[in-house]
Amino acid sequence: MVAGSNMMPGQILDPSLTAGSLPSLGPLAGISATTLTDQLKLAQDFRNLGAMLSPLHFLGRLGKRPLTAIKGEMDEDDERRRRRRDKNKVAAARCRNRKKERTDFLQRESERLEVVNTDLKSQIEELRMERQQLMVMLNLHRPTCIVRTDSVKTPESEANPLEEGTLP
Repeated sequence: MVAGSNMMPGQILDPSLTAGSLPSLGPLAGISATTLTDQLKLAQDFRNLGAMLSPLHFLGRLGKRPLTAIKGEMDEDDERRRRRRDKNKVAAARCRNRKKERTDFLQRESERLEVVNTDLKSQIEELRMERQQLMVMLNLHRPTCIVRTDSVKTPESEANPLEEGTLP
């Protein structure tokens, strides 16, 4: 079979043909087909060998996983991150609520203690007034008392309540 215009585009040539019998090969004219075929095979072998020695070849063959597995892992990672974010969001809300409750409790406790403090101060004032009244009554009663005043000892500051400048 001789190559010519009756060949279809993309048709594979017969390797037994010589390069000289091919009209479109130009500079390859005169080279035998076996030599040309051997060189093409050798070049193909070198390309295959280069591809096999490539690190990408080893990674591609040994570590290659299906795209669906990688996509599944990415979806799992995204789902794990989403769950972690959701858990963190819930924990943060719980922390804020506890902090708010603690602040509210401390505020109520502060107000309660202020009321107690005010009540205690008013009670102190009432007791001072009552003490002063009792001192006046005692001083009024002393001149008429038949009980010996020697047996009842009173501090010097209580002897005369009008001289009282500070209270103990």
